[in-house]
Amino acid sequence: MITWSGREYGGVRAAEGPVWARLRDRITASDPGLLRLAAGSRTAGAIALTLAVLGVLRAPVAHLVAGAIASMVATFAIREKQRPEQAVTLALGLLVALVSVSLGALLNTRVVAGDLFFVALIFCAVYSRRFGDRGTALGLIGFQIYFLSLFVGATPATLPGLYGVIALAFACSAFVRFAVVYETPAGILQRLREAFRVRLAQLVAAQTALLDAGPDEVDKVLAEVRDRTARLHETAMMIQGRLEEGTSDEAFARTVQRRIADAEIAAERLGLMLLGARSAERANTLTLHLPGAPAPAGGPSPVRDEQADTLRRDLSALRMLVLRPVGEGGGTAMAHVRNRLLGYREEENLPPATPAVQDVFRAVGEAARAVLGLRIALDGPQDESDDTPATARSREELDAENAAIEGAEESEGEEERATGLRRPTTRAAVQVSVGSALAIVGGEFLSSQRWYWAVLTCWIVFINTSSTGEILVKGYRRLLGTVLGVVAGIVLAGLVGPHTWTALALVLVFVFAMFYTAPLSYTLMSFFVTAALGLLYTLLHTYSLSVLVLRVEETALGAACGVVAAALVLPVRTDLRTNDLLGTVLERLTDVADAAVDQLSGGPPADLLDQARDLDRALGDLRAATQPLTHPITPLRARRSTAQYVVALLETCAYHARSLAATAELLPSHPSIAADPRLRPACGRITRNIAAIGAHVSDEHATVEVEAGPSIASLLETDGSGARRYDRITGRVLRHLQRLDEAVVGLARPLGVPVAARKQ
Repeated sequence: MITWSGREYGGVRAAEGPVWARLRDRITASDPGLLRLAAGSRTAGAIALTLAVLGVLRAPVAHLVAGAIASMVATFAIREKQRPEQAVTLALGLLVALVSVSLGALLNTRVVAGDLFFVALIFCAVYSRRFGDRGTALGLIGFQIYFLSLFVGATPATLPGLYGVIALAFACSAFVRFAVVYETPAGILQRLREAFRVRLAQLVAAQTALLDAGPDEVDKVLAEVRDRTARLHETAMMIQGRLEEGTSDEAFARTVQRRIADAEIAAERLGLMLLGARSAERANTLTLHLPGAPAPAGGPSPVRDEQADTLRRDLSALRMLVLRPVGEGGGTAMAHVRNRLLGYREEENLPPATPAVQDVFRAVGEAARAVLGLRIALDGPQDESDDTPATARSREELDAENAAIEGAEESEGEEERATGLRRPTTRAAVQVSVGSALAIVGGEFLSSQRWYWAVLTCWIVFINTSSTGEILVKGYRRLLGTVLGVVAGIVLAGLVGPHTWTALALVLVFVFAMFYTAPLSYTLMSFFVTAALGLLYTLLHTYSLSVLVLRVEETALGAACGVVAAALVLPVRTDLRTNDLLGTVLERLTDVADAAVDQLSGGPPADLLDQARDLDRALGDLRAATQPLTHPITPLRARRSTAQYVVALLETCAYHARSLAATAELLPSHPSIAADPRLRPACGRITRNIAAIGAHVSDEHATVEVEAGPSIASLLETDGSGARRYDRITGRVLRHLQRLDEAVVGLARPLGVPVAARKQ
């Protein structure tokens, strides 16, 4: 008997496993691929090793501080995924660092020349981002090491010692990166796949809670389902970004991509079917994607009848299948669980229930099939001795799909590139240079010795931002984190006092926390940076309350200079950028829907999943660009609601487009699924409406209208009796097309696009 979470299922109990295993799953789900843990450990480890060696050598405190900063920069600046490229960049970075600290020491006393060079260095550092990860890393190292020379007051006389410290810091960083915190692309991909598995199980658990939630709890539980759906999608995108480097087998990479997409779509569909089961009427698919939206109206209280108990049991069984460790078979009992769930796909043993609840059982079967496909792709051949005919057919379908994937050829596309000042890196370099010049002038008025804090803030608020609104939000978050960090620095400086190694130990803790929280909260990251700097000031015997207050003033000045430069120099308004990105999303949506329906209508095969992921990436860029509009501090509440609603509708569109693409890719490998030429004209209205919305986004004076009409299914031909003729797969395609059509028409209202009268 297998034990699992206290619930019986055909003599099987779901395994809870030891406490450490549950803790591991929590960490895996919260930090996919353990990327944040690795980044924090690698950086803190490099600093600790550098300080340990310098401590043995009895280096002065100034060298300890310089070594800590240099090792931190040498570690976090390197972003390449392959180890040989990392080693080359680290070696080149050492040369750049030595040149940068030399120029900093030589120009430290020459105010005008030093300031002009600093501005030129900033321009080059930002412009170098156009040359990829290596250019970004070298530019970052050059800027940060020049900043280090200003921070420790480097002079020509101190250069020999600083050379040794920087070389040692880079060597320690290399040792920790390549020998201690050992990461390979294949290992990262493996951990990301494990994170996907755990997050999928967490989503199924949240969906089970949605089934059981009472009227007072359903909105809270639905918010949890939304959050875990978004987390699963995030992990799928991370896996997509690592497939090329994580495996040299192209066929295996494409198979994993397909199985991850299948599982994601099946899980999202299960959530939608559960919403439908709780709704008195057909559930609006937007409910799953719109943050803060209430559950469907008319949702009943949890039902404790036999069908509901069976559904709860099956959802727990599905979660068990997902969480089953790699290589663990589970015997006959596990096969019984799997076979039962897979049978729902083919209408086997469907419990007598309402159509909406039966749709949930079918969705459970589809999810079980996706889990089986994912396990076959990742773990290899499975034990087939206990297969039922339904399970055997599922395996045959998966094998046929895998064979079709292995024979597919990837298509290559070309990207248009902007030139001149329209190039993002050029524009950003000019903006940062102007903002830094303003920060230097203003910072000199505040302090002739610590003016560089304003420049550092101006530099940082421009990193990974593309519009004035994004820079404003980032500047606000940095200022808030700095203020809180100053308060913490005051308390810690009083507690630590003259204890050097205690202060350095706390700096290590803060550095780890800084990198661990950076992807989660920029405010938290700024807090830990400022708290660590307060301790470094204490070590350099330059700590005082006035210094920390000056830090806040310089930070506020740098953020203000960044916003002014972004607003006045080659500005990119937030609404213009979001419109551009919205246009890109609409183009990608058209590409996916059009290509999927064309293949479903009998057209040639296309690389649909890659197109769907391009749509997801474009939507992710749009979601990030709308953050200034959706931020809680924005005074434009109406625009905030509109932006949230539009993004939610687009996420709904993306889900249905992904589902169409996944269904279309089944055609070459499934003889039971036939192309239906009638789908092509049925999709025409959707693509025309997307084009109409895109025209209004690019030109507010456009006169084209969105066309609302009869249901997609009614556009298909009927036989003489008026009965519509299409199989189950075509019916599913029609449902996705119908929801896509409704969501596209729904985009018209918030975007101000006129809707033509319904045609009779």
